[in-house]
Amino acid sequence: MTQNQGSTPLAAQVATQVTTQVANQVVLSGIVVELNTLRYTPAGIPVLRFRIAHESEQSEAGTARKVGCEIAAVAFDREARLAAGLALGANVTLRGFLERKGRDNRALVLHATHIAFE
Repeated sequence: MTQNQGSTPLAAQVATQVTTQVANQVVLSGIVVELNTLRYTPAGIPVLRFRIAHESEQSEAGTARKVGCEIAAVAFDREARLAAGLALGANVTLRGFLERKGRDNRALVLHATHIAFE
């Protein structure tokens, strides 16, 4: 194992840095490619799971490149009720944060705290 800063393991240093940093903001535009049924948590909060696909041209190292991805998203409460009216193929811009899918699942999900319909 690589160590740094005395006897503190590198993994512990990284974990400390991660917990002290608060930046986790994502803005992503795309089209809705999957839309589940509006459901409710046991506490009665509306929740909607969906997926969006994104394609664009970005600049990296001074060169333009085409990029694309598909990402799982989830919306709660007001945003879930609004998103429930979306149709497949609808253009949206999501703003929110990333979280792992579950305690034992490291797949990322975009938690949409704001959805703009285009």
